[in-house]
Amino acid sequence: MCGIVAYVGAREAFPTIIEGLKRLEYRGYDSAGVCIHNHRLRVFKKSGKVNELKKSAVDAQNAGCTGIGHTRWATHGPPTDINAHPHLSNSGNLSIVHNGIIENYLSLKEELIKKGYTFYSDTDTEVLVNFIEEVSLHHTGTLEEALGLALKRVVGAYGLVLLDVNQPGTILAARKGSPMVVGVGKNEHFVASDASPFIEFTNEVVYLKNEEIAVVTKDKLKLINLENIGQTAYIEILDLELEEIEKGGYDHFMLKEIFEQPRSVSDCMRGRVEPARNLLKLGGLQNNAKPLYRAERILITACGTSYYAGLVAEYLFEDLCRIPVEVEYASEFRYRNPIIREGDVVIAISQSGETADTLVAVEMAKDLGATVYGVCNVVASSIARATDAGVYTHAGPEIGVASTKAFTAQLTVLTMMALLAAKYKGTITHPEFANKLSALAGIPAIISRVLEQQEYIKEIAYQFRNADNFLYLGRGYNYPVALEGALKLKEISYIHAEGYPAAEMKHGPIALVDEDMPIVVIATRDHAYDKIVSNIQELKSRKGKVIAVVTEGDQTLPDMVDYTIEIPQVDQHLTPLISVVPLQLLAYHIGVLKGCNVDQPRNLAKSVTVE
Repeated sequence: MCGIVAYVGAREAFPTIIEGLKRLEYRGYDSAGVCIHNHRLRVFKKSGKVNELKKSAVDAQNAGCTGIGHTRWATHGPPTDINAHPHLSNSGNLSIVHNGIIENYLSLKEELIKKGYTFYSDTDTEVLVNFIEEVSLHHTGTLEEALGLALKRVVGAYGLVLLDVNQPGTILAARKGSPMVVGVGKNEHFVASDASPFIEFTNEVVYLKNEEIAVVTKDKLKLINLENIGQTAYIEILDLELEEIEKGGYDHFMLKEIFEQPRSVSDCMRGRVEPARNLLKLGGLQNNAKPLYRAERILITACGTSYYAGLVAEYLFEDLCRIPVEVEYASEFRYRNPIIREGDVVIAISQSGETADTLVAVEMAKDLGATVYGVCNVVASSIARATDAGVYTHAGPEIGVASTKAFTAQLTVLTMMALLAAKYKGTITHPEFANKLSALAGIPAIISRVLEQQEYIKEIAYQFRNADNFLYLGRGYNYPVALEGALKLKEISYIHAEGYPAAEMKHGPIALVDEDMPIVVIATRDHAYDKIVSNIQELKSRKGKVIAVVTEGDQTLPDMVDYTIEIPQVDQHLTPLISVVPLQLLAYHIGVLKGCNVDQPRNLAKSVTVE
């Protein structure tokens, strides 16, 4: 949710941390702050974006070579200077930055107030740093031992980094349910929420595990658990290049990531799809595929855009594999007392692999005896480690808060999983399997063709930039795409939009239709084409403004609707991979024309690591 960067070494800490925080602003941009250790703890923090902090902290340069920083997505208390991290303990001896939610902070706060502590912010984080100090004052051992004792009392999620005025050149970090990674350099170390802040300095990383504490100096990394038992630090080599997290000449990360989809979908299939050999192999399922194709029922759980990818997967698995599927919002799954039976399989989808609600759903499903598969983008993420098996999407870093290439990569993985299960299950013939595999391999080139219409879609966006409401309609495989298209518009342009199955329009939403209502209809040629043409006629008879996504060469709809966007004809199982692309471009250009920050929409953060 929030972004953390810390540094210890020979470099000046403040500029190093500031540049790292800029790369983490997609995780939160309500406020930002830095604390530098140089004989004392100097805190600089400011509401607003990281650049506001940089401008205000005029005397922070040359302040020291050890520091911690934070860019915030507010949970407890509004985004103000006081609520911004870092927070100091009452004595001023400890400084902390924290990502997550401390669920029992109120009881801890009451306990501390009785002992004479005073609080200045609304945050759970200020409670946490004072609680750590209180434990350390009554403990004769080291601060890391006291930190372990304190965290045993904490209920909730945390990724935290701590400075102690009495330990110059030392950083303490800990995690539970919120990602933390240590970058291992030469005579320097970095700590961050992900590796993007330090990728140009080192590609050697250590991922902290749940309930691990790291004691970091410029030339040493020590890991312990909450019981103060030493842990082994496993160094991994990052497969990440600096240019992957830069805009590369595009105006926004979102546009770059929309245009990266031919490559990201191709990367998702690389080494997995070989049409010439009629071969589909998913390494993550190589020894764990049997529960999938023998499943009595599949439950898919996810949030946001990933949930809509799961809705497409429901069609895929039921159609290709004849396995009943239910799709659940992960945020509701844990509270619904779901029925999990022997033979059930759960598929958890998350771009970051850190989505708190989805992670809790995974843990619950495993406790109930289900086989759980993960579909994630980030290697070694919490969900990837928690699931029994799974498949990485290999989409590369996605910096724009509104997911685009993550969605199509998830669809690609889910399609491959459904095809593989259908092949093993025998619910698809060999010629059908070969045809669909070949068609899937051709999707990147088709996405490239759709992207060539960007300027035309921008013209359509201009006509509707001032609309107050949108409807999005689709049927079958394109119904979840309509939901995703509406979500993209809401996220980045702040225009109210709703997605519906096209046939449901006359059961209520049609009451909204008038000459001021833009309606995006995904009307590709499939078995429901004639029905959706009838739906469009009903809209036009009520003066609705219809933008139709149609199959190339459609001779019927161009004379009936206000605008058409053509996409090539593809296998119906693959249509969502294509039909979503013009909706992404439409939302992007409307957002830009309205002057919105499309990469960092208000109130949103990329990775929702708190419940």
